[in-house]
Amino acid sequence: MTKKTIINALTSLALLQTPTQIATAIAILFHSIGLVGILVFKSELIIQSTPVNLILSFGLLVWTQQEKNWQFYSFIIVCFITGYVVEVIGVNTGLLFGNYSYGSVLGVKWNAVPLLIGINWIIIIICCGISVHILLSKAISKVSLASKQPPKILKILSLVTDGATLAVAFDWLMEPVAVKLGFWSWGNDGSIPFYNYVCWFIISMLLLIVFHVANINKKNIFAVHLLLIQTMFFLILRTFL
Repeated sequence: MTKKTIINALTSLALLQTPTQIATAIAILFHSIGLVGILVFKSELIIQSTPVNLILSFGLLVWTQQEKNWQFYSFIIVCFITGYVVEVIGVNTGLLFGNYSYGSVLGVKWNAVPLLIGINWIIIIICCGISVHILLSKAISKVSLASKQPPKILKILSLVTDGATLAVAFDWLMEPVAVKLGFWSWGNDGSIPFYNYVCWFIISMLLLIVFHVANINKKNIFAVHLLLIQTMFFLILRTFL
């Protein structure tokens, strides 16, 4: 990416108005730089800058969130702690996810797990939860009226199961890329166990239940954009890396 291209991108960014537009442009810019750096220049510096991208994505997600009440911040804390603790259990005992270990790319580790992995869980759960809520809310309401089934029960089941399925699908897309980039590695023959996805589904379901029950604004369009951007990012890397 040339200096002129970056300047043009920053100029276009200055013309944007809403937080969602600005955040989406920033996310596209940084993920594009990452793609070019990794695929074209094979830059180790870009790979080692992954923590910056994670923190930036998290910051943009919080910034664009409307009605940031105490339940929103409480969920972030719960999601961070849960994500970090299950990873500690997984890495140190193998009882969750399987036999794996983290490399140095994701930054400072405690108990053999990068502290930033909790941020990764927050981003995935919130993005998947909001995306499913936005995409399915109208459809759920119509089905509820037609079937005379209580909308609340239908919404909980749909949000939790579909959101968890989406989270697992994203993890499936990300896993091979993460291994190649040195985020983490799998033991034994290096294959990714099916048990990993089972654990992802169950833990995601539990977190999404809390997310749905909590009084949190679930209309953050940037969360949908971020999920799409990251999906394209890992899809392109999985195809060409």
